[in-house]
Amino acid sequence: MGSPVTTEKPGRQAAPPGPRGSAVSTLLLETMRRNMRQYGMLIALALIVVLFAIWTDGVLLQPNNVTNLVLQNSYILVLGIGMMIVIISGHIDLSVGSLAAFVSAACAVMMVEHDVPWVLATVIALVIGAVAGAWQGFWIAYVGIPSFIVTLAGMLLFRGGTQIFLGSRSIGPFPEGFQKISTGYLPSLGPDTNYHNLTLLLGLVLLVFALAQEVRDRRRQLSHDLDVLPRSLFLTKCVAMAAAVLAFTLTLASYRGVPVVLLLLAVLLIGFGFVMRNAVVGRHVYALGGNQAAAKLSGVKDKRVTFLVFVNMGVLAALAGVVYAARLNAGVPQAGVNFELEAIAAAFIGGASMSGGVGTVFGAIIGGLVLGVLNNGMSLVGIGTDYQQVIKGLVLLAAVGFDVWNKRKVGS
Repeated sequence: MGSPVTTEKPGRQAAPPGPRGSAVSTLLLETMRRNMRQYGMLIALALIVVLFAIWTDGVLLQPNNVTNLVLQNSYILVLGIGMMIVIISGHIDLSVGSLAAFVSAACAVMMVEHDVPWVLATVIALVIGAVAGAWQGFWIAYVGIPSFIVTLAGMLLFRGGTQIFLGSRSIGPFPEGFQKISTGYLPSLGPDTNYHNLTLLLGLVLLVFALAQEVRDRRRQLSHDLDVLPRSLFLTKCVAMAAAVLAFTLTLASYRGVPVVLLLLAVLLIGFGFVMRNAVVGRHVYALGGNQAAAKLSGVKDKRVTFLVFVNMGVLAALAGVVYAARLNAGVPQAGVNFELEAIAAAFIGGASMSGGVGTVFGAIIGGLVLGVLNNGMSLVGIGTDYQQVIKGLVLLAAVGFDVWNKRKVGS
């Protein structure tokens, strides 16, 4: 297939012919401007990683620290995925941290005090999350109470339930199988190569999948006569993507391999990314958040979609509670404190819009990683938690401010 045909916008005059390098630079800047929301935080994450890698003399990027970074932020990333979908639909959920704590307490009571097998306890925990999400979704979708009020009530309800379950005590330890949900690693297979062979294989599979997806998207855009990157820039993007995936794979493979929770996150990212991009329900969520009245006129069942969004959020909050409990190896009354704020921050830093209808699941992961790298990097260089909170608040404000500025600039 030949190069894409570029068309001029009405009212614009074609730029005078110039050197090829200048034309490519202009096109690159134009592409970046159109996709600033998508690429802005990805570039910011890369800059933050480079800054702290230099500041910590490379400690940030050591294999054990990279693995620890994934484990420390896994439950926030799980919550961030669900929160991004809630915000895209035009709502908010303040109860996710308390629900995660409630579920972790329920797991502790079931496994330690009632000898429930950990697999059954995990399934029951996810069901509890789904029921809690359905409870809140009913009041929001079918009764019409604003999500802020319903989930604020849920935050108080689930936090109180946690205190009822645990009082002021911690309950643990948990079975080894349950602990491995958050602290386990994939087994090592094959000959001794000084690397974790299964991790190398999974990294190559991920690389092939990502590159195939990029090529498929480009071909689909060309088939609909949409603007695409020139071939040279597209190849540069693919090379950069391949380098990032390979570097991350080798880093994990040189330590203990892929953590189980990272594999879980990858499944969530791919699954929800596909649903939001390709499935009918995903497009309905975007339509509902973008313009609810127009979506209803177009046949979107707004109440049903809203209900399902909160059921999904409840399940993911329960999963985050399970992961957190497995990492602590105990159910504690203080679990989940400020988790909802971290998840909301991850969604907005990752490109969500307050007005709804905008955002991606991948963006939520990027936003969560920005916060995680900031936390980890500032701890490594000895910045106190008080100043860490100030810096994270400024980062959130800057991200939302940039979003507002970018929308105004595009609209002008």
